[in-house]
Amino acid sequence: MSEQELIEGCIRNQPAAQELLFKIFSSKMLAVCCRYTTNKAEAEDLLQDGFIKVFSKIELFRGQGSLEGWIKRIMVNTALDALRRNKKLQFNDLKEDSEIPHTGLKPGDQLQAKDLMMLIQALPNGFRTVFNLYAIEGYSHKEIGELLGISENTSKSQYSRARSQLQKMLQLTEPQDIR
Repeated sequence: MSEQELIEGCIRNQPAAQELLFKIFSSKMLAVCCRYTTNKAEAEDLLQDGFIKVFSKIELFRGQGSLEGWIKRIMVNTALDALRRNKKLQFNDLKEDSEIPHTGLKPGDQLQAKDLMMLIQALPNGFRTVFNLYAIEGYSHKEIGELLGISENTSKSQYSRARSQLQKMLQLTEPQDIR
């Protein structure tokens, strides 16, 4: 089935087409949702909410850009809406000596992608959200400000603080040089 046939099937609410679209994109989109939550159950809820939006708005997809990119944007917006709705989107002003969240990683552990994801998930919501939008999704600070209702400078400072926190957490996992 071509992508266009898949889209047309979803527009006609054909369960087989919807199931196939879900199978094709669900694992990638779950990873997107995980970046904005602290646990997999929340991410799975976001994924379901996001796909409900995808299926209800699929006729709006005009083929400008990739279908995956369009779905990803819906997932990001669904995550942001949930953070706002649950009043979890707070912007932090951590001091330099603030406590670093414990991640369970030990010095000398080999970091893998899942470990880096765990470090990002340990960031406070505001830091994590801005970090994801800027560093991973590729939004500009101006776009982030508009999406989140904050100033461009607030976005920049949240990103800077998120990077600083991540660097501190990474330093805690680096092997100590014994001389």
